[in-house]
Amino acid sequence: MTAFRILLALMFAVLIVYTLTVGLAHGWNLLPVFFGDMAAMTWPGQFNLDFLGFLILSGLWTAWRHHFTLAGLGLGVVAVFGGMAFLLPYLLIVSLRNKGDMKAIMMGQARASA
Repeated sequence: MTAFRILLALMFAVLIVYTLTVGLAHGWNLLPVFFGDMAAMTWPGQFNLDFLGFLILSGLWTAWRHHFTLAGLGLGVVAVFGGMAFLLPYLLIVSLRNKGDMKAIMMGQARASA
């Protein structure tokens, strides 16, 4: 579990540095580029469509893990728009709160205990 947590923290640090570097160099207006690539029907657009699917699944999983409560739905929306910038720290926090119990990390404490 320690190696997993280190990986999460390292990935988060790299993502933040990379994102800041790209944002400062190219601006923060990602959505027109993201959807423009999809509209152009190119390989970058195919990758973005594939990635959008992962974002939606991440949001659904997060909301499901929280039993689709209001807070869970809110976290799900954050997961869709935040991507790995949300999921990496979320998994790190959840792994610490659940003392490394992977069943509880993935399913939530209530489902893991049932």
